[in-house]
Amino acid sequence: MIPKLRDILDLLEEIAPVRLAESWDNPGLQVGSYSHRIKKIFVALDATLESLQSAVKHGAQLLLTHHPLIFEPISRFDMESFPGNVILEALRGEISIVAAHTNLDVASEGINYILADMLNLQRVEVLQEMNGLEGVGLGRIGDLKESNTLSEILKNLKNILGVKNLGVVGRTDRKIRRIAVVGGSGASLVSLASQKGADMLLTGDVGYHHAMEAKSLGIVLIDGGHFRTEKAAFTVFAKRLGKMIRDRGWDSKVEVDGDECDPVTYS
Repeated sequence: MIPKLRDILDLLEEIAPVRLAESWDNPGLQVGSYSHRIKKIFVALDATLESLQSAVKHGAQLLLTHHPLIFEPISRFDMESFPGNVILEALRGEISIVAAHTNLDVASEGINYILADMLNLQRVEVLQEMNGLEGVGLGRIGDLKESNTLSEILKNLKNILGVKNLGVVGRTDRKIRRIAVVGGSGASLVSLASQKGADMLLTGDVGYHHAMEAKSLGIVLIDGGHFRTEKAAFTVFAKRLGKMIRDRGWDSKVEVDGDECDPVTYS
């Protein structure tokens, strides 16, 4: 059976209910029709004109992103600027656009759960709980099977995230056992991570003041980049989504945008 967009949305709702999203967020359907048949899902972190054009090129009917295309009500539709140009091309190419954002961040098996799994953390718990729901909340914290030096952990992180450089607050000879992870922007949780016994926090968007806070608390703080921490986990999520779709007997494939790049370059 070829699923309809409504079927895909229902599946995403099972994984990451929209009610878990932050009040300012806008996950779910951005552009499209609930009755649209979906033979291929193209997955990208952002709904850019480039990712949409790639979706069209790869024969997809759905562009699934992490970051929503539309955050606020549109007061005018400018076809020559974002997001109007993306919406126009989506309509022309008959491509639906759906986002799974902060609801997927906090979901029991969402972005941060996946990051913790990629690091092979044991006894994983939610870092910042929410709504009194077990297993739901922002960030994850857990333990390595055995302690290791920060320098060795950095080598592994670079491989996982696909980066050559990482921002580091802390000595590379420091022994690390307990690790907290927050995909995207989570440096504000450095104090909570320290309170919960973390030797290290991996996140992105680390600013000067959070770096100084980490230094004063004696916790290692790693800036893996907003894009890279989320892209790595969202790619794994896409593969797991593809398996869920196959298990349901649906004739729909999932493909990840391999050409999507971090808007920030380092030289």
